[in-house]
Amino acid sequence: MKVADTFLKKEPNFLDATEDILTLRDPNSVDLFDQNGYHLTKAEQAFLVRNGYQPIVRRHEDCLRHDWILWDKRDGAHINHCDLFERKGFGDQALDQLYAIAESNNPMLYKLIKMKPKWGIDISIDYVSKDHVFEVFHYEWDAFEYDAVIEKKLEIEKFVLNLDWDKVALELIELKDQWYHLDFFEQSKWKTDFFGLTPEKFKNVIWDD
Repeated sequence: MKVADTFLKKEPNFLDATEDILTLRDPNSVDLFDQNGYHLTKAEQAFLVRNGYQPIVRRHEDCLRHDWILWDKRDGAHINHCDLFERKGFGDQALDQLYAIAESNNPMLYKLIKMKPKWGIDISIDYVSKDHVFEVFHYEWDAFEYDAVIEKKLEIEKFVLNLDWDKVALELIELKDQWYHLDFFEQSKWKTDFFGLTPEKFKNVIWDD
């Protein structure tokens, strides 16, 4: 298991205007706006390349996603997914461009104008055997403050890298009567209590007041 040589960018906003004016004028370019996640609308994607980003396709979604912790193990305890995410707000020329087109052609762009930038971490470790299949550990944590996310990232890295996850899985199997029947969020709370971690924190609504 190792930490990937990737990082979250501290710059919170797209700053450069896009040349893809047709997309911004399209009233459907903000369809399926993800109020609390990292899915990028077509309008947001129009700003990626001009601002130095390449879209990454994940489960048919375009996200600013980076590998986080890598583990090529494929039996027993193993990583299901482990990612760093970021979603940008808008500033400078990019924000001016959105205001101009929102006022003249496409008021749906106010959804982007009001967005707060955010960053997040997401890790899932599963266990598989002939007799047992379950999620050993899940931790997702988002915030609108870059430094807070970096602090949490380092905390969870240290925690994950210092445990024998096959051993942890066997311990959880012994205790499964306490947690296996719980739903996702109840299991998450039980396990963070078990590991001595603060609760997960995600699904933050992205719009500014």
